[in-house]
Amino acid sequence: MATGKKAARKRVRKSAAETTGTARRTRTAASTRWSKRVTRESDALDLKRGVFKLTSARKIAASLKRSAEHSTRRKSGAYRSALSMLTFYINRAGKTLPKTQRTRLERAKVELKHQFGRD
Repeated sequence: MATGKKAARKRVRKSAAETTGTARRTRTAASTRWSKRVTRESDALDLKRGVFKLTSARKIAASLKRSAEHSTRRKSGAYRSALSMLTFYINRAGKTLPKTQRTRLERAKVELKHQFGRD
């Protein structure tokens, strides 16, 4: 009978790492690419492939505007959806985004505002 209680206590006891919150977590392939899943499955926009790689801020803004106006997945206005997708891309790229491309995307925000007539 004593061995049964002892075994039960062992099962309940946690390791030191679990009690201090320092247990290591391993990242799975699915959890490392959540932004890709958000882009693909969210009710935001159906974007043209490679839209953020275009060479001109005006072309980027025009493509985002076209996608936003024709999308059936968006829940808010076209301007808001286009701007949020552009901001989402800039934020997710973070420090790895080259300065020239970041500047181009920031100019695309201004151009998007002009194309929607929100000067």
